Amino acid sequence: MPTAQARHILVPSEDTANDLKTQIEGGTDFADVAKEHSTCPSGKSGGDLGSFGKGQMVPEFDAVIFSEELNVVHGPVQTQFGYHLIEITSRTD
Repeated sequence: MPTAQARHILVPSEDTANDLKTQIEGGTDFADVAKEHSTCPSGKSGGDLGSFGKGQMVPEFDAVIFSEELNVVHGPVQTQFGYHLIEITSRTD
């Protein structure tokens, strides 16, 4: 079963997500941005979601996690929770 490790930042608006993505791409630390801005409890740990299997996250999240490039900030990805910036840190097939 495929597994992955990722971290994310959850915010209520697409504009906020795009602004934060620009900051991260400009060199601001992902974990610091997550701690300051993420509305998810994982923000306290820099957005770290730990290890999880395919199907454990909402479909929009899984679609990115199990198909996109590692160590790149993806998003914003909209789910019922808000807008996510996602960084896949590892993945196994």
